[in-house]
Amino acid sequence: MSETPAAPRLAESIAEVEDALLSRWPETRLEPSLDRIRAFTELLGEPQHAYRVVHLTGTNGKTSTSRMVDALLRALDLRTGRFTSPHLETINERISVDGEPLEDEAFVRAFNDVAPYTHLVDEDQPHPLSFFETVVGMAYAAFADAPVDVAVVEVGMGGGWDATNVVEADVAVVLPVSVDHAKYLGATPEAIAQEKAGIIKAGSVAVSAAQEPEVEAVLAARVAEVGASLVREGVDFGVVSRTPAVGGQIVSIEGLRGRYDDLFLPLYGAHQAQNAAVALASVEALVGGAEPLDAELVAAAFAEVTSPARLEIVRRSPTVVLDAAHNPHGARASAEALDDSFTFDPLIGVLGVMADKDVEGLLVALEPVLAHVVATQNSSDRSMSAADLGAAAVEVFGEERVTVVPRLLDAIDAAATLAEAGESVSASIGAGAVLVTGSVVTAGEARALLTAGRRKDRL
Repeated sequence: MSETPAAPRLAESIAEVEDALLSRWPETRLEPSLDRIRAFTELLGEPQHAYRVVHLTGTNGKTSTSRMVDALLRALDLRTGRFTSPHLETINERISVDGEPLEDEAFVRAFNDVAPYTHLVDEDQPHPLSFFETVVGMAYAAFADAPVDVAVVEVGMGGGWDATNVVEADVAVVLPVSVDHAKYLGATPEAIAQEKAGIIKAGSVAVSAAQEPEVEAVLAARVAEVGASLVREGVDFGVVSRTPAVGGQIVSIEGLRGRYDDLFLPLYGAHQAQNAAVALASVEALVGGAEPLDAELVAAAFAEVTSPARLEIVRRSPTVVLDAAHNPHGARASAEALDDSFTFDPLIGVLGVMADKDVEGLLVALEPVLAHVVATQNSSDRSMSAADLGAAAVEVFGEERVTVVPRLLDAIDAAATLAEAGESVSASIGAGAVLVTGSVVTAGEARALLTAGRRKDRL
């Protein structure tokens, strides 16, 4: 049996909660099983069955889409809980009620409410509860205690054996599936889709973003197997038109119940317009009925959506943009959005990536839009060293377009200097800018550095 964490005591601060959680198996250590989380939620009284659920999986887009779903539901006067992972800056971000992360005191209370039960599970199972499983239990219990009408839940990884998958979702959302976490989920989109399709349950509505044919086939087979129903982007709903605009884009969407025109979405890129279409269809599927949603409520909800570190501008002179893209699919979407919505020239990249990612694929995706790369690293022990990332970048960008600066803040400063110098000699009408990307951790640490000393945007 694996080593069992010490019996929990009640925490008095958010720091104590974080220490207790971090003493457990990390999110990167996986033992694919729902046994522990099922035992945990059973002891907690099955809180995940106390509300309706929109459950989201997919390779990219889960966080942005879940935030849109949350905003739409709140516009319909429904009380929401939202579970997301990983967090950008503070652990509180993982559990939100009514669109706001739990305050420190509420997060501590959520931990203390479940802590007495964690040791009971640890003693009874071959392996102890992990960090992720414990936070999932906290979220489900906190949502029941609130209480919420609907929980919007992102999977951590995969689907079928993900700890969130003890819910019986009313709506199962499958965002675009591509290769990521290949060590755990498989090396092909089809193999990964098999795992992600596990969130589709009997009687649920599966809402699928546009997928590759082999992924579509897997989802259709799962829907038929369990007795669910399926609606697809490009067939049952989708983006009718989109036009880049100052601060975002104007989007028209054909939903399941009707058409919604001229919606302002304060996010950049075609991929975010597609996420909006998926979010809208998901909410229509949840509320049911034949009539369209109130167009004014939909417009107001989308207009207030934020998604930190998803092409988020956090500083000017020069402009600094944060993006959490961490795999080739996400990097391609970000590169297309940058080309579509901005005229940055030169655009200098600050990259910090995890060593277990497809680093070459990510670099290739970003190469067309970056004039220069500053290779750096984040604080995670999974981070690729700046030197190794720099060597990989040289293979894609060439030696003259790569600089290695291990400390993140110094890397951002170096990139800003390059952006300003390049702008001064550029014949373009654009402005020099810095893009910090490559990992959620890199983007989150940069956000903390660059927003220190002033009020942060609501997360």
